[in-house]
Amino acid sequence: MTDTPLFAALKAATAPEWQAYTRHAFVRGLGDGTLPRTAFLHYLRQDYLFLIHFSRAWALAVVKSDRIDEMRLAAATVNALIGEEIALHIQTCAAAGIEHASLAATEEGSATLAYTRFVTDAGLKGDLLDLLVALAPCVLGYAEIGTALAAEAADGGGGVPPDHPYADWIATYAGEGYQAPAREAGRLLETVARRRIGEDAAQSPRWSELVAQFRTATRLEADFWQQGLDA
Repeated sequence: MTDTPLFAALKAATAPEWQAYTRHAFVRGLGDGTLPRTAFLHYLRQDYLFLIHFSRAWALAVVKSDRIDEMRLAAATVNALIGEEIALHIQTCAAAGIEHASLAATEEGSATLAYTRFVTDAGLKGDLLDLLVALAPCVLGYAEIGTALAAEAADGGGGVPPDHPYADWIATYAGEGYQAPAREAGRLLETVARRRIGEDAAQSPRWSELVAQFRTATRLEADFWQQGLDA
């Protein structure tokens, strides 16, 4: 996906944290296929719980929106999360012998609790821009990671090898089915910011707070990967 100016500026302002998140050992293991399967399945269990809360946060974006086009996009994102991404997690876990009842009974890890409650709290306390900035590292970061891993796994030609152990995961987040909604989320972030704090976000009195919010969410994303490795 192509970064919007605001997203690019937020990443530049939090470069060490962004690198730690997008090039985490968990991500590198996904890319080269060396990630232990137990770590991946633990991550999937926790990500299933995370996506439930993430769906609620995007539903909160509907409440925070004051324009029908923004409400429509947020509602579509909720639908995609529940109808597609969560469903994919259920399907993948079922293929690994983890029934839905067992998946739903998974106990939330500390990193899952920290991240999901941070995002929800950002939306409850702040406005739509605060919420979107807290959500951005996940929705836009996964798009960036998926694209990068697909290019690396293809090794300069063709697609991800079909025998790659995480080919389905990489294809999901590199595919247009995920990339297109991510681009829409990026545009929403940009238009909301432009309307609320002006064309040059870095000159806004809110800039330092938005950067701090983005940094925290990015750091919590890296902790979420680490939780999988620590399983």
